[in-house]
Amino acid sequence: MALDPADYDFDLPPGTIAQHPARPRDAARLLHVTPAGWSDHRVADLADLLRPGDVLVANDTKVIPAQLAAMRGAARIGITLDRPLADGTWRALARNARRLRAGDALAFTGAPTLSAIVQAAPEDGAVLLRFNLEGAPFSAALEAAGAMALPPYIARPTGPEPADAADYQTVFAVRPGAVAAPTAGLHFTPALLARLEARGIQRALLTLHVGAGTFLPVRGEDIAAHRIHAERGIISPATAEAINAARAAGGRIVAVGTTSVRLLESAARADGTIAPFTGDTALFILPGHRFRAVDLMLTNFHLPRSTLFMLVAAFAGRARMQAAYAHAIATGYRFYSYGDACLLEPGA
Repeated sequence: MALDPADYDFDLPPGTIAQHPARPRDAARLLHVTPAGWSDHRVADLADLLRPGDVLVANDTKVIPAQLAAMRGAARIGITLDRPLADGTWRALARNARRLRAGDALAFTGAPTLSAIVQAAPEDGAVLLRFNLEGAPFSAALEAAGAMALPPYIARPTGPEPADAADYQTVFAVRPGAVAAPTAGLHFTPALLARLEARGIQRALLTLHVGAGTFLPVRGEDIAAHRIHAERGIISPATAEAINAARAAGGRIVAVGTTSVRLLESAARADGTIAPFTGDTALFILPGHRFRAVDLMLTNFHLPRSTLFMLVAAFAGRARMQAAYAHAIATGYRFYSYGDACLLEPGA
């Protein structure tokens, strides 16, 4: 049976989408949604809402300056890096992609040492590129030539503001490769992490490099026909062991963000334990998904008809999330990347 996107629609008034983060970050509002209802808090209260022995699982990906201006001869090509592939090439989205052919050479404005060869002709606006640099030299060239690819709903008519360079990175960010930030992690501060640790709440890190496909809306009338772009993920053996040990001891897995949820569920065995994972995941979580690995979820407020709102509805129940979102809108919560957060307990 087709899943109708209209079932995940709601009215989001103009001005609800946050344009800048709360300061300090953990001053953002937090809606705790339980089977019994909800309560209003601040993210700074998170340590009091969790239990000693719980394990907070966060994404340590780091956002790269993914928007580049390239030249193919005299033709200007806008490039947004999407994700690195296992063979060392990059999948990228290209404006004026029809001008590109396999074998074309690209030079990049602002980084004279950086170039790339088109490996495959564009398909649906995407192209495969092989750069001449890798590792630290590649990262340095991106810093010189690239700009942060902020989501289109954050209004920056003249490009990212200087503060965005820090605001759009999480405190966990150490592994470069994401185009978009795992935004639930943006709420954490060193002070909050210290309070969580003092309360006996453990922390584990995984990596999911968030791609540009996270911004794509659901098109068409059947949700199940929508395809999520694959993203590169890593759960180390040490991280898997720490998560499994915490859960075996009675702790709960608290996933920070939908990216952590998707990777944990991709790596979960039938008994709910986590296996080490290295590879791509295109897991699209819809109502009916049986969650095996995640006990609680910390996430931001998502847009109508988005795959992310469908994920939280799958976790906590569509009717409950629609009611909780109605409360959030009525009481002035701020939505999406720079907005407020909710702590979700699972539905029936």
